[in-house]
Amino acid sequence: ADIALKNLKDIRARLYTVASGLKLHFPEPWRAPLDSAVRKASTVLEDYGDWLIKGRPKMSSKFSIGREEYNRYLRLVALMPYTSDDLLKMAEVEWNRAVSFDLYESQRNRALPQPKIYGSSADQIEALRIADLKIRKFLVEKGILDVPTWLGAYGNQKIPSYLAPLRNMGVTDDLTSESRRSENAVSYIVEPSEAKSFFRLSAARDVRPLLVHEGVPGHFFQLSLGWANPDPIRRRYYDSGPNEGLAFYAEELLHQFGFYDDSPRTRETIYKFMRLRALRVVVDVKLATGEFTIDDAAQYLAKTVPMDLQTAREEAAFFASTPGQAISYQIGKIQIMKFLTDARLQLGQKFELKAFHNYLWENGNIPIALLRWEYLGLNDEVQVLWQAK
Repeated sequence: ADIALKNLKDIRARLYTVASGLKLHFPEPWRAPLDSAVRKASTVLEDYGDWLIKGRPKMSSKFSIGREEYNRYLRLVALMPYTSDDLLKMAEVEWNRAVSFDLYESQRNRALPQPKIYGSSADQIEALRIADLKIRKFLVEKGILDVPTWLGAYGNQKIPSYLAPLRNMGVTDDLTSESRRSENAVSYIVEPSEAKSFFRLSAARDVRPLLVHEGVPGHFFQLSLGWANPDPIRRRYYDSGPNEGLAFYAEELLHQFGFYDDSPRTRETIYKFMRLRALRVVVDVKLATGEFTIDDAAQYLAKTVPMDLQTAREEAAFFASTPGQAISYQIGKIQIMKFLTDARLQLGQKFELKAFHNYLWENGNIPIALLRWEYLGLNDEVQVLWQAK
């Protein structure tokens, strides 16, 4: 309720600003119906806020689902052959690795300055346009992935007036859809500055880490290939475990292939992203099992990543309301790396990395335990899921 009330603050004025911006793009006959819709939406949302305020004294502050239900989710929904205790052990190993590599890189780069902030949103937009072209060429030249010619570009635009008042409601991206596969994807941005949140600051210094995760070869690329899957169920099924795991896997994959070698400080950013994703597992599990409050989780992230407190609070609140989502980055990546290792060992000299990646990306919304069974005939993880109590 507190999170909803924060998002609803000044909602009528914000929606009226949205309408004013949209009218610049709407035909004249649509403008009166737009005004009517905005008035009704404002009234309904304000009424909802009043209802939350009145009911808040009777609400419980308990939100954890408990260890037993969380483990049940892992087994029957996420199709991950692990327990919550397993996740914490896996996250600890990855956390130690990320911190060590971050320290090595920082020591190596200690005499180097931080990259300069882009001078304007126009500069950042142009940097992403160039990076989008370069990474597609890099993927093909290095034999990492095939890049379809029909895939649209992934770029930035300055956030328009009709979206800016609602940017606290979600990620301001348009990654197209199944029926718009050849269109360009857009990630809307504000003017770059040092005062931005954790992820925006990284993009204001170098657009490539977020390009790799959100754009190419990350979410936009993977979703586009998934929407072209010949199987209609796979085109429309979505699972955050393989989806976020794949985008996180892509970050270190491109790092290992040398994509950031011209910018040592950007390599530090990759390791800081790795630190965050390992800690998200701890936060997810402990929020779900009741060991963390939202404030505990926020303070833990802010201090340990480290990251700005505002972003840490937003992350903690989101993860408290969506148990199981925050583990998907790190645990999904671990599952993919195990899948890759099993494929290399089983196929031997017949293994081809690009063919493996093409399969993984095309089917990147399907739980990894099922893909591993299909690709290699290994059903041991599925048997664990079936037999677990």
